[in-house]
Amino acid sequence: MFKMEDCEVATLSSAQSLPPTSPPVVFSPCAACKILRRRCADKCVLAPYFPPTEPTKFTIAHRVFGASNIIKFLQELPESQRADAVSSMVYEASARIRDPVYGCAGAICQLQKQVNDLQAQLAKAQAEVVNMQLQQANLVALLCMEVAQSPQRTPLQSVDDFIGNNASSFLGDNNLESLWELELLRT
Repeated sequence: MFKMEDCEVATLSSAQSLPPTSPPVVFSPCAACKILRRRCADKCVLAPYFPPTEPTKFTIAHRVFGASNIIKFLQELPESQRADAVSSMVYEASARIRDPVYGCAGAICQLQKQVNDLQAQLAKAQAEVVNMQLQQANLVALLCMEVAQSPQRTPLQSVDDFIGNNASSFLGDNNLESLWELELLRT
């Protein structure tokens, strides 16, 4: 008698004995050929640089440079430089779309201005650090002079007295220059 279970086992065993079939390879045209609505050849110059997953990359470059110019430009370059060239073209094209007058030159000028501003801020901060270091050195020199002038006290008492007597002039006002001027007047 024929049973359904025997049929299932037979189909499973026959499926296991067949060699595994790979899924059919579907060749998707590159983004450039897809946008240009043309057949993408095996040796398409644009395929390695404009994959089908990034159609906006080609659209931006195509809008500014045109497909024929992009192809000519890439064919003139050695393959080792083509990826950088495509990256540069896409950047320049997007800058030109954002700023039709200046393009990437406008972005470069803006970045140079920002670098100059930051260098000026850095120079100012470095000058302030040097000024503070000089003030600290002057303060240490004043403390050493005060300690040297009063030998009958212990050095720790002398420093405490000096700071206590002059606290209002440099701690209260946060102005070390007034302390320096005060010491210059005394000498």
